Amino acid sequence: MDSPITIRLGARARQRIAAEGLQPADIAIIPAAAGGPKGLILNGIDTWLFGDWLPRAPRERRLVGASIGAWRMAAGAFADPVAAHKRLAYHYTHQTYPAKVDAAYVTRTVRGLLEEVLGGHGDEVLAHPHHRLNVITARGIGPLANAGGVRWREMAGFVRAAAGNAVSRSRLAGAMERVLFHDVRDEGGWLRERFDAFASHFVGLEAGNLRDALLASGSIPLVLEAVRDIHGAPPGTYWDGGLIDYQLHLPYQRDAGLVLYPHFTDHIVPGWLDKSLPWRRARGQSGHLALDNLVLVSPSPSFVARLPNRKLPDRNDFKHYGQDHAARIRDWTHAISVSGRMAEALARWVEKPDLKQASSF
Repeated sequence: MDSPITIRLGARARQRIAAEGLQPADIAIIPAAAGGPKGLILNGIDTWLFGDWLPRAPRERRLVGASIGAWRMAAGAFADPVAAHKRLAYHYTHQTYPAKVDAAYVTRTVRGLLEEVLGGHGDEVLAHPHHRLNVITARGIGPLANAGGVRWREMAGFVRAAAGNAVSRSRLAGAMERVLFHDVRDEGGWLRERFDAFASHFVGLEAGNLRDALLASGSIPLVLEAVRDIHGAPPGTYWDGGLIDYQLHLPYQRDAGLVLYPHFTDHIVPGWLDKSLPWRRARGQSGHLALDNLVLVSPSPSFVARLPNRKLPDRNDFKHYGQDHAARIRDWTHAISVSGRMAEALARWVEKPDLKQASSF
């Protein structure tokens, strides 16, 4: 039977694994992409990774994510990460909305979802002995500086931002800045030296901003309300971190360790607005050293073909299933349940890496 996973390796990662194998102690960074319900397919890997494999070799690790990726990484920093990941998958799957809904309703629902996941134990996320959580958000500037809460301004601002991004990703930097909420024990030094066109701000995570940072990181424009004036951060309007860092094309090569990236696809798209621009995909040796130490694991095409509707869960399912919430929940729950096969395949591969099964960037 075909493997349920595909594996792609950067050049440095391949050389290191060929010489030394792959141990949990090698993993320094774990990224987690935005992508909404697509992230549910990684639940099996998440529970194995944080509940079994990584604890075998405790060390300081950076967990960095945007949107649902930030929520997944927060779950990984709980004292009981397996229970936290199960809560996240359950409550995310069981979101339901009426046929007509406004951004305020969605925002209340998602805030409630996050409260269920945190379960009054957010202090565990901030005090994990080894894991250092990094939550990426996008702060509006220029036309988007004061657009939050006024729908026509928000829509006009994002139309203008999208038009600029279509010409050049650097033009998007005139509409938004990256704000990284980070564990105060890790100053985010690997990201402080500028690596792209976006200005970046660094804000320490604390009890007073954890919830708002996580909510802002998943606040899709026009779907959720923007989060304003987060405690400790520059004043302004905050949206989904995936707008800038959709699939986290970050300067991973600055860390001497390896980067293990469970992902829902086998490539990396820098920003959410780049999804329809295939030439924006991150490359390997052809010019971007950022992928040199990357181990990217994703569902294989044959695995996806066996899922309900022959695809990953996605945000369009809310429209596809409409008010048949039970059918959507059933199919998403099935996808989560079979995601354990991906974890089993990855566990076998890390035990005895077969580099012939892994392609290169």
